[in-house]
Amino acid sequence: MHSIPYSIIQSQVTSALTEDIGSGDLTAALIPLANQSAAQLICREDAILCGQDWFSEVFRQLDKKIQLDWHYEDGNSLSNELCVCTLTGNSRAILTGERTAMNFLQTLSATASITHHYVQHLQQSSKTQHRVKLLDTRKTIPGLREAQKYAVRCGGGHNHRHGLFDGILIKENHIMAAGSISNAVQSARNNSPHTLKIEVEIETLEELREAIKAGADIMLLDNMSNDMLKEAIALNRHQAKLEVSGDITIARLSELANIGIDYISSGAVTKNIKATDFSLRFKESFGNGV
Repeated sequence: MHSIPYSIIQSQVTSALTEDIGSGDLTAALIPLANQSAAQLICREDAILCGQDWFSEVFRQLDKKIQLDWHYEDGNSLSNELCVCTLTGNSRAILTGERTAMNFLQTLSATASITHHYVQHLQQSSKTQHRVKLLDTRKTIPGLREAQKYAVRCGGGHNHRHGLFDGILIKENHIMAAGSISNAVQSARNNSPHTLKIEVEIETLEELREAIKAGADIMLLDNMSNDMLKEAIALNRHQAKLEVSGDITIARLSELANIGIDYISSGAVTKNIKATDFSLRFKESFGNGV
């Protein structure tokens, strides 16, 4: 469920290290080459851990001899002042990789944590056996889409389409360019595999009627009030799956949990994030080569 191809992790880490190191780490070069250190990775707040493979890959690429001992796994809950991982190895390499490794860990843990918060609130608000699924969107940090979508899964959420290549979502501008919802849906049917679901963004009840008649599989009910959503649900009569998006706040999740929809999509879980507070502290240095 949580797997992600190693080649993606490797490529993202390589790119990030190249960006940061450039022609060389001038400050780490002040440390004797043979110096060895032990360091601890400390979490400074309650969070969901995510990104340990990226963190580890940073140090693997810099020095394969660095030993990392993880005490927790991605998806685990962390608390303030918890030691998450211990590192032992070349001081220069640890210092050089620190910021890049922390950037991945802080960003992905933040994504997992806010997703977990949303999912928990949604589940606690649900009064029926029907569980509304929380989805992410394509509003991700450039270059980190696969990583953030992995983090959403670690937080208990679900992925919407990964890109433009694996799902059809007919939005306002597509409809305008095609001439109508009916035209756009028909074109999608004619040019896509029969197994591919067709989703249409809906802003009015009239658009919903047209999309239902055209045979769309999923309706994205965008920025609708709760009263309008109830009308849309009644009009749909379980003919298509219903997804709600737009202004998805924690408070609104409580209102949407039992209204009768299938999905809630939120860009906030990948773009409105505050980096999780981790720190890397050297505890011991030895063999300085002096």
